[in-house]
Amino acid sequence: MTRIDFHTNIPDKLAYACRLARKAYASRGKVVLLADGPQQAAQLNEALWTIGDTDFIPHVMAGDPLAGETPVIVADSDDAPLPHHDMLVNLTQRTPAHFAQFTRVFEIISTDEQDAAAGRQRYVAYKKQEYPLTHFVAGQT
Repeated sequence: MTRIDFHTNIPDKLAYACRLARKAYASRGKVVLLADGPQQAAQLNEALWTIGDTDFIPHVMAGDPLAGETPVIVADSDDAPLPHHDMLVNLTQRTPAHFAQFTRVFEIISTDEQDAAAGRQRYVAYKKQEYPLTHFVAGQT
């Protein structure tokens, strides 16, 4: 069953997603970053190129011919073709259509109240379906 990890109180969702991708790549994991549309996907693509002076995170947009060989995929819709299903990082305010195909899902929730409210709704929905859930609140010790 898919494990779902909620990461809340995140001040910068794109930077946080990049750090998760870097961590997944360092541990030889494969991850799909689900953006909330083409504009956010383009921003995420750019952020992955500029995450650090010495870091390189191999990534492509969903549908790219090299997607099957690339550990990090950036998608901007639920209909995007995805070559692997290890980890999904959800940056949207909706439940991804095919989340149950993934071993692990990271729900990234910002400090924005609308985003937080949508995240709470997803948490309740996942809980009702008895998915294993964890919750990490950024900035708390």
